[in-house]
Amino acid sequence: FKGGDTCEYLLSSGRFLGEKVWQPHSCMMHKYKNSEAKNCLIDKHVVFIGDSRIRQLFYSFIKLINPQVKEEGIKHGNIPFEDKSASIKVDFLWYPEVNGSMRQRIKSWTEGSVAKPHIIVVGAATWSIKIHNGSNEALAQYKINITSIAPLLEKLAISSDVYWVLQDPVYEDMLSENRKMITNEKIDAYNEAAVRILNSSSRNSKAKVKVFSVSKLIAQETIMKSADGLHLPESSRDTNAMILMNVYCNKIMKPIDGSCCQPQPPLTLIQKIAFCFFTLSIIGYLIISLIHRNNYRKNKSCTDLESGEEKKPAISTPNISTLEMLLQCFCKLGLIMTYFYLCDRANLFMKENKFYTHSSFFIPIVYILVLGVFYTENTKETKVLNREQTDEWKGWMQLVILIYHISGASTFLPVYMHIRVLVAAYLFQTGYGHFSYFWIKGDFGVYRVCQVLFRLNFLVVVLCIVMDRPYQFYYFVPLVTVWFMIIYATLAVWPQIVQKKANGNCLWHFGLLLKLICLLTCIYFLSYSQGAFEKIFSFWPLSKCFELNGNVYEWWFRWKLDRYVVFHGMLFAFIYLALQKRQMISEGKGDPLFSNRVSNVLLFISIVSFLTYSIWASSCKNKTECNELHPSVSVVQILAFILIRNIPGYVRSVYSSFFAWFGKISLELFICQYHIWLAADTKGILVLIPGYPMFNVLVSTFIFVCVAHEISQITNDLAQIVVPKDNSTLLKRLLCIAGFFSGLHFFSAMQDQSRH
Repeated sequence: FKGGDTCEYLLSSGRFLGEKVWQPHSCMMHKYKNSEAKNCLIDKHVVFIGDSRIRQLFYSFIKLINPQVKEEGIKHGNIPFEDKSASIKVDFLWYPEVNGSMRQRIKSWTEGSVAKPHIIVVGAATWSIKIHNGSNEALAQYKINITSIAPLLEKLAISSDVYWVLQDPVYEDMLSENRKMITNEKIDAYNEAAVRILNSSSRNSKAKVKVFSVSKLIAQETIMKSADGLHLPESSRDTNAMILMNVYCNKIMKPIDGSCCQPQPPLTLIQKIAFCFFTLSIIGYLIISLIHRNNYRKNKSCTDLESGEEKKPAISTPNISTLEMLLQCFCKLGLIMTYFYLCDRANLFMKENKFYTHSSFFIPIVYILVLGVFYTENTKETKVLNREQTDEWKGWMQLVILIYHISGASTFLPVYMHIRVLVAAYLFQTGYGHFSYFWIKGDFGVYRVCQVLFRLNFLVVVLCIVMDRPYQFYYFVPLVTVWFMIIYATLAVWPQIVQKKANGNCLWHFGLLLKLICLLTCIYFLSYSQGAFEKIFSFWPLSKCFELNGNVYEWWFRWKLDRYVVFHGMLFAFIYLALQKRQMISEGKGDPLFSNRVSNVLLFISIVSFLTYSIWASSCKNKTECNELHPSVSVVQILAFILIRNIPGYVRSVYSSFFAWFGKISLELFICQYHIWLAADTKGILVLIPGYPMFNVLVSTFIFVCVAHEISQITNDLAQIVVPKDNSTLLKRLLCIAGFFSGLHFFSAMQDQSRH
């Protein structure tokens, strides 16, 4: 840890990921769009002073504001640019040498009430080398001139952002005859002089000229692609312009995926209260533990000095109390949340941008597949989608999704479409699992609902408080929560139709099908009526949960993307359980699900369907168009997978305990990855060990999985305490939870008011 000044890293160090993606050391660089650049630079005046290389940087910079600009200005003259819509002025001033003329221009901004530019970018040297044929006298004069200009730049740096661009290396073999005297040795001498002289007299950190040295590193990798050996290729100068934009704009725009030059966000009121709560929990747990330990020592077995026999303690060690269990859970959770905060809110650990390559995605996939197959065991039961099998399914899907996220594979459309099917499969299991429970058990009690809601939402509510993020930010949990409530409402509303009742009269099956048809109709209506959907979720208090950036569009988009798959899961469960009840399927160990002929036909159709979907997904050209078809066709590959996995008896009788272990903590893995495995709210990668990417991934993954497992245990323990089976006690707990959320809303309103 070398301190939190990521601006210094951005301006001085980094490396290429691939050919064109620049990765600054320790932080993430945001790719600014034209609209964002305009919003940042509104009412600003930017000046570039220097030679043809600075002119190149000037053009790349203004193209970030207006991509339509063409490089048609006078080569050896001043070039103005203005964007009247945002009142932005960007000027290039032709001063190819550091001399008296440049000094006079800079001095004019320091005198009187002259309006100073907000950003000044200066750099020159190659003309001095060229005109004076690389003489030592020219270098000596350069040092004298920079010495006279440095105090003026430092004075401007108090109120403006001033950057001195060091000279890029040249590709000597490509230089024309009249530029042969411009050698890298000479350029290094000029750069060394500039670095030594600039800021030498400034003791005030605010009055420092920022040395833009990263351009040298970029040029070292790309100057071979130069057209003349002197000027950088377009991609390299565009990278320099983007770095310049990040240095100035990140602290203004605060992009999530731009951690460079961003200050640490101040603690909110709710975060401070949470910190105090966890601190008190830790202190309380330590006090109770010490008291219990002392009591245990007093009552511990002691040896009779006369007989040498061990006496039994008069009082046995008491079981852990509910209060101690509660404090223990909050103590562990407090330590874990501190780690979350340090990883993704404090500027303590480094963060890097993602960079996708086929090998970074597919090699880990093959690796976990081999591990999964290696840990194969027999299932306890051989029913379709038994507990071990669904845990296994969740596990391997979650591992694939994690690899997808850390490798940045969303940029590769075929992979994106297949991952969308995996997310849909999670929701399919939601429909299948909850429908099966309510249909078979007929348990519509409050206890069951509260248990499910608590287990789904506990971690996310804590993270919303600690990480200062809206509930909708963790979109998957709101999604499964709402779908659970829809399933519950569909089956619990009068008339309640369950398997026991339907067995007595077959007409109840048609009644349930009518309910499912009504549900499908509502889903269809809401998916094509954005206005009606937004009105429903814009009412308070739903709006507090489902708004993101002031509207519910993101929530509508997420819900719409997999709108039919939960219904498909419910329908599949209904058909499967009906077939099972009528003994139309065989679920014995080693037996095929149907007769051999039917099983072979269904297996062939399933394999063809599975491959057909994969071919279609791989041929996708447009993400928007494919997303439109996805809700209707994703069920094809899901059902194909279920049949392939369950029709052969020997396949249905085994499962991977490796994948099943991860499946049991899949929800915690999905949520925890946001902050302690990935970084900047999933936009980047957390770097605990810089310089060793593979070792870093191993260490951060180990910690991440351990934390997810521990949170799963904490959630299960707290669920037993917070959601008891006794109805009167449960009612009291629900009133306490209502009070907690009322207080949270009150403090949130206070926060919003103080921010405004």
